[in-house]
Amino acid sequence: MKHRTIIEPFRIKSVEPIGISTEAERTGQLKAAHYNPFLLRSRDVIIDLMTDSGTSAMSAHQWAGVMEGDEAYAGSRSWERMEQAVQELTGMGHVLPTHQGRAAERIIYGHLGGPGKVFISNTHFDTTRANIEFTKATAIDIPIAEGKDPALQHPFKGNMDVAELDRLLKEHKGHVGAVILTVTNNSGGGQPVSIANAEGVSALCKHHGVLFLLDCCRIAENSWFVKHREGDLSSLSYRQIAQRMFSLADGAVMSAKKDALVNMGGFLALRDEALAEACTNLLIITEGFSTYGGLSGRDMEAIAIGLEEVFDPHYLDYRIRSTTFLGEKLHALGVPLMRPIGGHAVYIDAKKLYPHIPWHEYPGQALVCELYRLGGIRCVEIGSVMFGKYAADGSLIPSAMELVRLAIPRRVYTQSHIEYVAETFEEIMRMREKVKGIRIVKEPKFLRHFTAHFEPIAELHSA
Repeated sequence: MKHRTIIEPFRIKSVEPIGISTEAERTGQLKAAHYNPFLLRSRDVIIDLMTDSGTSAMSAHQWAGVMEGDEAYAGSRSWERMEQAVQELTGMGHVLPTHQGRAAERIIYGHLGGPGKVFISNTHFDTTRANIEFTKATAIDIPIAEGKDPALQHPFKGNMDVAELDRLLKEHKGHVGAVILTVTNNSGGGQPVSIANAEGVSALCKHHGVLFLLDCCRIAENSWFVKHREGDLSSLSYRQIAQRMFSLADGAVMSAKKDALVNMGGFLALRDEALAEACTNLLIITEGFSTYGGLSGRDMEAIAIGLEEVFDPHYLDYRIRSTTFLGEKLHALGVPLMRPIGGHAVYIDAKKLYPHIPWHEYPGQALVCELYRLGGIRCVEIGSVMFGKYAADGSLIPSAMELVRLAIPRRVYTQSHIEYVAETFEEIMRMREKVKGIRIVKEPKFLRHFTAHFEPIAELHSA
């Protein structure tokens, strides 16, 4: 018998209380946070869907591993376990531990980048782009055309445009720092990348003599989509599919805070010894010795265990189906979404939800504020706040899409929490025509979405 109900393939042994606030309280808290959910206190959030990064619940096996952590400065047993787990998964001989993914990004792109260098991706995520652009290099996104249309159905909307990649590699010959394939494509709506697309990217990189890297923080979730949508690979296990994708790349950057199911950690894995040696020097200078890289032994134990647990088929089925459950609930309400639903998050098309709010008044930021005010739900804008730019003449350049991401932490929320989110969207839909735009009143040069201050347009006009 095939059951309709999605059950968590685990039992809950420890619980954390949630504070329940009123709408009036949240209205004041939102104003105090300058209408930026990153500046809210977590104790004032009811359902936190801001990110799936570092917010997972660890398993009993992982917590047992924490107690066995070897905290030796050099050559600890925990490092040996983590190194072996990464090498067996990626097939790459050189592993550099880091305290999180952006530290690995800073090391590799700091070494490869610089003025005049170009990096090409299906879509760079915010920290990837920032680390590249901080070196004065240029980051170029080339998702397939289907990936730019939220409503369009396509099995692998996260794919890179291979024809455009070939053109860019010829145009920027001798200046390409690396080609980066992000799996799944987070900024592109959490959409998966096919093995066939990765093979095409890999072949072009080899032909042009360019380094090919995977941003692999959600490699297990991507493997689920490959197995179920790329028919000739359905006989492979999820782990085997991931290993096949790794085999196509020269290196990989991972934030272990996603598919390694831990609260802190990451790594850089490389095949080339000379490149690994150069990056190791940067690791030691900025993160720590090469056998801990800013991580405690207990963190490395948890990562090694998490990299095994994440490929459990029952876990992955639950993970993808529970995310789809929320997406289907919202779709039934008429909420415009990025479809098909991705693995780690549901993405709302805020531009279509609020057609009366122009992109330069940030409809996505307006939606994240409404979700918090009405339901205490924290999420994040992935649109022109996060990816909008200023041209040389000071004019604004919008993002390709105006999305809001509801990222679901792993093994944290139950079906009733998800039902609560869907219920909040009933009110979002009822009040959609009354919502006003948002204006930025303070922002930093890089990664402005983390610390920028906003104000509702209506408040400014009434002042």
